Order: sequence, then C-alpha cells, then structure tokens
Amino acid sequence: MSAAPTTVQTGVVVGIYYTLRDAEGQEIDSNRKGGKPLAFLVGAGNILPGLEKALIGKSKGDLVKAEVPPAEGYGEPRDELLEPVPRTAFPPDVDIKPGMQFQGTSQDGRAIPIKVARVEGDTVTIDKNHPLAGQTLFFEVTISGVRTATAEETQHGHPHGPGGHHH
Repeated sequence: MSAAPTTVQTGVVVGIYYTLRDAEGQEIDSNRKGGKPLAFLVGAGNILPGLEKALIGKSKGDLVKAEVPPAEGYGEPRDELLEPVPRTAFPPDVDIKPGMQFQGTSQDGRAIPIKVARVEGDTVTIDKNHPLAGQTLFFEVTISGVRTATAEETQHGHPHGPGGHHH
C-alpha cells in the first residue's frame, strides 16, 4: 500500500477554498464565506486548466495566487457562439436590451447562461460564450486537503462525497 499523497498531482482528490476576482479586483465568486471546500479530481478536467496547473506540486495549507489567461480559462469569445433568434423567443412583456442575461438550455439539457449581444428590429442576437470568456482571471486559493482518489472516483472522473459529486 502506497503512502497517502501530500501534494497536488494527477489522480488525487483536492479540496480548495477560493476567491475569484476580475482584472479590476472585483470579486466574481468565492466559497470562503461559510462554504464547503470545492473538491476536484486532478487531471480529470474538473476545474480550469490554468488553475489546476498552478496548484500542481502544492500541499495542504498552501495559499496559491494564480493568474489564469483566457486560453487556460474560459477561452476567447467565439463568433460562432453568437446566434440571431426571433424576438418572439423572449417573454413579450420584457424590454430586451443588450447586456441582459437569461438562462437557456443546452442540447444535452444543461442550464447555460445566455447574454443579449444586440437587438435589431425583430431579431435578438444572443451570445452563448461563457460570461468570463476573454477575461484574465485572478484566483486566491487555499488548499484544504489532498487525498488518494477511490477507484470509483477515478472511473467516474470526479470526486464523491463532501464537496464532490453525489450519485
């Protein structure tokens, strides 16, 4: 039996507390205020590649500051994710304006954020890019735990239990 891992490396489950800020220093997201640590399986694509790369080799208790460029985050905005839709696809009682956000559904049934890019007559151009596409992201992360992944977690590609996925 091998010793328990002490550093972030491929195939281990890591728990983190994080704060995410934009380039102006505004907080976008955090799980530090009474939240549970976010658990992820290293190497399974559970978190942004740039953040995962910054955590490799770190240990429980480490504080990591990571600057994640768009290419290692949510990517650059893609024109093919701009889509014209008829105005009738929106509630008739809402004055649709650029910048408004709605919740849509992907082809596989997942909820996706949709932003209004333009309104021209009876056509609304929606932007299906991730809201953080094109942005450099600034993370401050505390590693709360590192442990061996179970065989089931490795097979499923994500951690189970607290902070992870529940079946």
